Amino acid sequence: MKKSILILFASALVIMSCNNSSSNADSSKESYANEKAIQSNDNVDVNVKTVSPTFTDVNAGVTTFMKSLVQNYLDIKNALVKDDSTSAATASVKLKDEMKIFNKSLFTAAQKKIYDSVESSLKEQAEDISKSKLAEQRQHFFIMSKDVYTLVKAFNPGITLYGDNCPMYNNGALWLSEVKEIRNPYLGNKMSDCGSVEEKFQ
Repeated sequence: MKKSILILFASALVIMSCNNSSSNADSSKESYANEKAIQSNDNVDVNVKTVSPTFTDVNAGVTTFMKSLVQNYLDIKNALVKDDSTSAATASVKLKDEMKIFNKSLFTAAQKKIYDSVESSLKEQAEDISKSKLAEQRQHFFIMSKDVYTLVKAFNPGITLYGDNCPMYNNGALWLSEVKEIRNPYLGNKMSDCGSVEEKFQ
């Protein structure tokens, strides 16, 4: 009887030991996976160039305007990601209207020179997007993105932005995004995750 009890006790110890080993192995695998994920994210960040604005001393009114302009641009971008031509047109009208009422006297001479270099093109693209169908909207957005990129490099709009690139549209097309995940406005629902993050503006 005592011998049977001892055998049962020894068996229980073996089972408990195996369970602990299995649990530890699972825990190690999970820790390794988490570590690899963190390393992967770090590598992505390492490959992304951080860009600081040219002008650090900017009138508060300019910062407010740039933030509003960029937000309207992002609304256009997000509409194109969803293949939503109507919403893209609505956001482009808002962008153009914001530009019409902005007081350019808030710029310094150097700041105004940069703004003037893209102003007419930006207004033209906004006008064309408001009147075009989806495929044409994307062509105008391609030019608009270059103009907005110029402004974001010069002025801090007060929000973190990512400079993305699509290699499959027009032999390479940039756009700005408020999120790190790729949401491609040029290819929309067909290939929404096509592209890469190249820069970070903050």
